[in-house]
Amino acid sequence: MVSADRIFSIASPQEFDSSCLEIFGYQSHHCAVYAKYLALLGIDPDTVKQPEAIPFLPIEFFKQHRIVSVAQEPELTFSSSGTTGSVQSKHHVADVGIYEKSFRTAFEQFYGAPTDWTILALLPSYVEREGSSLIYMVDDLIRESRNPLSGYFLYNHQELFDRLQHLKATGGKTLLVGVTYALLDFVENYRADFPELVVMETGGMKGRRREMIREEVHDRLRDGFKVNAIHSEYGMTELLSQAYSTGKGLFRCPPWMKVVIRDTNDPFNVLPDGRTGGINVIDLANIHSCSFIATQDLGKTYSDGHFEVLGRFDQSDIRGCNLLVQ
Repeated sequence: MVSADRIFSIASPQEFDSSCLEIFGYQSHHCAVYAKYLALLGIDPDTVKQPEAIPFLPIEFFKQHRIVSVAQEPELTFSSSGTTGSVQSKHHVADVGIYEKSFRTAFEQFYGAPTDWTILALLPSYVEREGSSLIYMVDDLIRESRNPLSGYFLYNHQELFDRLQHLKATGGKTLLVGVTYALLDFVENYRADFPELVVMETGGMKGRRREMIREEVHDRLRDGFKVNAIHSEYGMTELLSQAYSTGKGLFRCPPWMKVVIRDTNDPFNVLPDGRTGGINVIDLANIHSCSFIATQDLGKTYSDGHFEVLGRFDQSDIRGCNLLVQ
């Protein structure tokens, strides 16, 4: 079994591929649901010798099944938001320390130490429910910032505006993480005019507003905050890792995570860069569940290592990772 330390020290494509195969070998025998899925596909795990040949487990399985690769009881269970009456996905996390290591390491790689930042969060629909992996991450990053001005805002937009104006006047690095609809609600009534601010949107509309293409959302937010770019976070309940975009909707993964694109008509066919299809995610931090997930998101990869999220499959659940249809 690949250790967590080894996963988070991956430094080359070769190390990633080697870890992929080792984790697949383990999970194909120890994750009962994944093993049954492979058997139904007629795939002998021992014949899989290349990462490209690893099958991806449909993400819907997290709704009806317990996706685990270890016998121990979970330390924590994350659940998806979904919509009223829908079945929630559940991710049983055997070792929450791996999740903490994943998001802390990724944040530092993309943004530096949390202690360098004042971190503000506008995540009302997440704060108001239990089991959010995003709230667990943001809670930790706010604590790690060790800044008394860091914190959450629900619908108290005036207080958030005042905090932003104070931070603009005093200088220092400020990050505002917000669910997309709440950020749009804010800029409809306030103009922060804070060019140095990093605005990171996540989570989409959550059924609160009409769907909008990414360019329209980002144009409104750029204008409202007077910033040059809108950052984004791509993560979900079923994953323990996040990808980040520093602008234009182009995401990059940390070294232990990878996105590949599948043909929408043939889910076992991987598409080349530049072609639109279903997003498959390899998340090696999921060592105790399943690291190979076929999501319901649509996107494309690029030769420089970035990927783009373009929307969702028709009739798939409204969920937290991304709702911007293009």
